[in-house]
Amino acid sequence: MKLNQIILTSFFFVAVFASCKSDPAKKDTEPQEKTEATGTPVTIISPEKGSMSDAVELNAVSSFLLKSFVKANTGGYLQTVNAQLGKYVSKGQELFVIKTKESQSLGNTINALDSSLHFEGVIRIKSPGSGYITQLNYRAGDYVQDGEQLATITDTKSFVFLLDLPYELKPFLPNNNEVQLKLPDGTFLNGHIGAAMPSVDAVSQTQSFIIKVNTDKQIPENLIAKVSLIKRSKINTTSLPKAAVLSNETQSEFWIMKLIDSVTAVKVPVHRGLETTDHVEILSPLLLPTDKILLTGNYGLSDTAKVMVTETKK
Repeated sequence: MKLNQIILTSFFFVAVFASCKSDPAKKDTEPQEKTEATGTPVTIISPEKGSMSDAVELNAVSSFLLKSFVKANTGGYLQTVNAQLGKYVSKGQELFVIKTKESQSLGNTINALDSSLHFEGVIRIKSPGSGYITQLNYRAGDYVQDGEQLATITDTKSFVFLLDLPYELKPFLPNNNEVQLKLPDGTFLNGHIGAAMPSVDAVSQTQSFIIKVNTDKQIPENLIAKVSLIKRSKINTTSLPKAAVLSNETQSEFWIMKLIDSVTAVKVPVHRGLETTDHVEILSPLLLPTDKILLTGNYGLSDTAKVMVTETKK
C-alpha cells in the first residue's frame, strides 16, 4: 500500500514540472532576434557649385638683370678693401683704395724733396650703383692691374623673376598678365608679366618671360617660385571629388553611383569637363545639391547595389 502511494506521488510531481516547462506564456515573453543591416559600407557627398579653372604650374627663377662691375683704373696694390660679400652698398660708396706702384717706390722720395706736394699716389674707387656684392676677387695687399675686375654688384632695381614658359602655352599669356608667385617658404608675391627674352632654350623649348614684383623683401638670386597659369576657367559650375567619379580600364566611359533611397545606389553615366587636382566638372546629367553621391565604397558595385551609409562628407 505504501509503495503505491509513493509511485502516485512521484507521477504527480513529474506532471507538474512538465506543465511548467512548456508554459506558452513564457514563450511569448522570450526576446526576438534582431535582423542586422546588410549592404556595402559607403560614405556619401553632395555635388558642389562654384568656380573651376584649368591651370598649369610653371617655374620662375629670381634674377638680377643688371650687374655692375667694379674695375681697377690703374695698376697698384690694394691698400684698403671696404667691400664684403653679400653686403649692401650704395652708389658712390668707397669700396677700394689702390696705391700705385710708382708711389710705392717714389712717394717717400718726393715728399722728402718737397713736403708741400703731399704726394700720396692713392686712387679711391667708388661703387657705380646700389646693390649687393655678389663677387669679390681680391683682398687688401694684393696687386691688381689696370682694368682688372675687383667686384660684382647686383642692381636691386633690376630684380625680377624669369618665367620658363613652354612655347605652346604662349597663347594663354594675354589672360594671365597678373600672376601670383608662391615662394618655397609658403609666402606669396603679386607679379606682372612683362617682356620676353629674345631666345628659346634649344632643349626644353621654353622661353623666358620677365615677371616684375613690387616687394621690399630681400630675395636671393636663383630662387625657384611656382606660378599657376590659367588655361580655362568657369563660374557657377557643378563638380564632384575625383574619388566619386569611376571609369573603365580604357577611361572611355565614366559614371557615378547615386543613391535613389536610403539603401540603394544606381549607376549613372556622366560626361566630364574641367579637371583640377582634386575635383572634376560634371557636364551632364544635371546634378542637384540635394543628390547623394557615393564617395568611398563605390568601386566595383553593380548597377543596382545595396549599401549602408556610414558617413556623410561635406
